[in-house]
Amino acid sequence: MTIAPQEPETRAAPAPAAHAPIHREDHDLAYLKHQLTALMNVLRRKGTITYSEVLQETQRLEGMTHDPGARVVARAWADPEFKGRLLRDGKAACAELGIEIAGYDELQVVENTDRVHHVVVCTSCSCNPVQLVGLNPDWYKGQAYRQRVVAEPRTVLQEFGLDLDENVEVRVVDTTSQRRCLVLPRRPEGSEGLSEAQLAALVTRDSMYGVDVPRGPVGG
Repeated sequence: MTIAPQEPETRAAPAPAAHAPIHREDHDLAYLKHQLTALMNVLRRKGTITYSEVLQETQRLEGMTHDPGARVVARAWADPEFKGRLLRDGKAACAELGIEIAGYDELQVVENTDRVHHVVVCTSCSCNPVQLVGLNPDWYKGQAYRQRVVAEPRTVLQEFGLDLDENVEVRVVDTTSQRRCLVLPRRPEGSEGLSEAQLAALVTRDSMYGVDVPRGPVGG
């Protein structure tokens, strides 16, 4: 297992609890809601935000999906020159499609191949390229995933239903507050001749984190 990219300062992940389960959907978020409500009340009393602003932002976030990221992946599958630019400068390439990336310095795009498979984690919090993949899934924010995927990535991927060949190298990419990461998954077999819109429909949110792979069209 390889941690990529190499950073000047390497953060060691906490030792994972033995076989701590990764819950794909976490319905027990009462503690987080309590903290968020308390924070919003403080900001409202200080006059920093208003209740209507909170509602508008909530509606905006809830409306975000992984569709923009799927468009980017589909264009990279269909256009090798765009893929090259995407791998060199993710933010600039996304801007070509009218997708503006803000809030952090770098969008790192890593390509999965038949020899290397990348999976993304944020060991310090839950950073992700929200403009491309939407809100974080519950499992991505959970401590079990954040600890275990660094220590035992193959086992974690198997729990997501992804059983990689032993000859495939698994690289875990740890994001930071200023660098987000998007996985460019492999184009599935049977997708030849599809339009970009049809290709985008094959891209799942989880495949852009590296815990899933796109499947070819039915009958393809």
